[in-house]
Amino acid sequence: MQRNKIFALGLCVLGSIAAKAQVQDTIASSNQKLEEIVISGQYNPQAIDKAVHNVTVINRAKIENLGAITLADALNQVLNITIMPNTKTGKSGVKMFGLDAQYFTILIDNVPMISDEGFGNNTDLTQINLDDIAQIEIVEGAMGVDYGANAVSGIINIITKKNNMHDWNMNVFVQEESAGSEYDLKNKGKHIQGISLGHNINDNIYANVSYTHNDFKGWYNERKGFTYYGDEDLRGHEWMPKNQNNFKALLNFHKGSYRVYYKFEYFDERMKNYNHIFDMLEDPVFETVNPTAKDRIINTKRYVNVLNTSGNWRDWFRFDLSFSYQKQEREQESYRYRIKYDEKFDEENFKNESRDILYSRGTFSDFVKSDKVKFQLGYEITSNKGYSMMEEAFGEDPIKKTLSSYDFYASSEIAVFPKMMLRPGYRLMTSNIFSNQHAYSLTLKYVLPENIELRATYGTAPRLPNYDELYTYFVDVNHDLQGNPNLSPEKGNTIFVNLKKSYELNEDLELSHSLTGRYLNVQDKIDVIQLIDNGTKFRYENVDRYRNMGVTFLNQVSWKNLSAGVGFTFSGYAQQMFGAPTDTDKFLYTPEVNANVSYTVPNWNTIVSLFYKYNGEEYKYVVATDMFGEYYYKGKQDSYSWMDLTVRQPFLDKKLWATLGFRNLFDVKDIKSSINSGGAHNGASAVTELAYGRSVFLKLQYKLDF
Repeated sequence: MQRNKIFALGLCVLGSIAAKAQVQDTIASSNQKLEEIVISGQYNPQAIDKAVHNVTVINRAKIENLGAITLADALNQVLNITIMPNTKTGKSGVKMFGLDAQYFTILIDNVPMISDEGFGNNTDLTQINLDDIAQIEIVEGAMGVDYGANAVSGIINIITKKNNMHDWNMNVFVQEESAGSEYDLKNKGKHIQGISLGHNINDNIYANVSYTHNDFKGWYNERKGFTYYGDEDLRGHEWMPKNQNNFKALLNFHKGSYRVYYKFEYFDERMKNYNHIFDMLEDPVFETVNPTAKDRIINTKRYVNVLNTSGNWRDWFRFDLSFSYQKQEREQESYRYRIKYDEKFDEENFKNESRDILYSRGTFSDFVKSDKVKFQLGYEITSNKGYSMMEEAFGEDPIKKTLSSYDFYASSEIAVFPKMMLRPGYRLMTSNIFSNQHAYSLTLKYVLPENIELRATYGTAPRLPNYDELYTYFVDVNHDLQGNPNLSPEKGNTIFVNLKKSYELNEDLELSHSLTGRYLNVQDKIDVIQLIDNGTKFRYENVDRYRNMGVTFLNQVSWKNLSAGVGFTFSGYAQQMFGAPTDTDKFLYTPEVNANVSYTVPNWNTIVSLFYKYNGEEYKYVVATDMFGEYYYKGKQDSYSWMDLTVRQPFLDKKLWATLGFRNLFDVKDIKSSINSGGAHNGASAVTELAYGRSVFLKLQYKLDF
């Protein structure tokens, strides 16, 4: 690991000398001079240098260079974001500024995305395919005014493709990838296929359909699959297999300033959990065995409908309206499996999660025809019906609830001086469960001498308790964990200050620099507390506080066929925990470094890309128990480095592309960690599982426009 650090830091130094690196975490082709357009948090789509917020963009070129299939692949190299795979559930979560996915919102075209455990939050990143994605926009800091509750640490907005320059366009790809060193065409590795077809029906109507199949066979490591029944504890997989099918369709109409589009998505995932433990069931009379295991298949289905219309209403105002119906269900098939005879019996099927969401969002702007002052009014309405069961035990009907919210917000952009703009904003949040909540924001953009852009933002956003925190019921002879319907929303606020400078030294050389400082504070943070002294009864309460502060420095250079970047962030966070000693509420610091280099070989058009990220040691105070009671200690998670390399080669006049990629070149699998609590006051795990080691993939992609 020490050798990896030295190599990585050397790469960063070289990158900083050659570069001065990465303002918006993008890699564009060397001949790409088009201005980058961003949507998130803007009244109208804006060039990135005109945007009121500091927006990080992952464009299509970088997605392709990464060989990214899911959102987890695309975000793995971004500073201040940490991907957290879970081998027990098969999901991949994410943290931003040390806060998990409950504290930021994932949207697709400004519409929150449904998931098993939330709406826009707690999303499994491996369930978001990037086949129709134009770019990914990340806005850091509380965005409560623009995007409502739970946008405490920021938002991730996925922008999809909605048109094409050509009459017909077709894109077909196949990607074969190993899981670590494991691969074959049938039972090992990852096998991905996709096809999309688009057509401009006339000058105003564009239609597109796409299908992606992602078949991950799991990672065995030293295990031997579901048919194994030897004496060792080696049955099943280390990482569970899952098979995904994703179908999408788009119909887009545009004429002049007016546009209306409809999107549909159907997603299906089957995840197979083969129990590591099985009963041998020996028959001493006949001296036979009948090994039997209790397995399960988890099936997730998602349906998404989105209708959007935007344009100008005469000369009075501009509108942008979205209407969405989304449904997600998770079914579990449990059965006993006779391993030797390949037979299922005692099959049980039940639905442990169901969620129906009606959603509408609208914005209205350009009321006043003035270059000095602009106004925007908006609303956001959500009706979330459903239930979620932690266990199938007890034979009880799930608690079905409806969580509805009705938000209204307003903001104004005021040109105080020619180079200075203020944007104050306010949102009123009402719901059928919680008392009225309020979000405020004030953004300053000022162009300093030498065209240095200054952006400063103060914003607030509440974090609403999730379904489990409100309505969990998990009681047996050893546990008593119940939700608390009287929880209050958490209160989050952030301060971000960003300085950015971009310039061209000549027509071939472009440089950009970005420096950001931040402070984030979450009060009334929800935690599990013990109610009585016997150590078995717990309840969710508003008892904690979380703070994060840090600085991020990013640089980017583009010179002829070379694009390179390097970035550094230094973060400190502190958490005040219920009942903990006061000396545990102090800041603990960790560094991160990332770097990227992309070079296009002249004449051959070969694109070679290298991506690197160093995650420093992470510390956290955790609570554990022993025979003498509870105690607190400073836990530690080891540092690790991650590097990816891809080579893309076009053929047939850039209609056929071949991409050879190597992920996780340092062969990271798990790292030592004593900071991940295994439950309410249960101590900590010995390791954190991050990946299944070094892997290789080959992607063949055929693009045809005619």
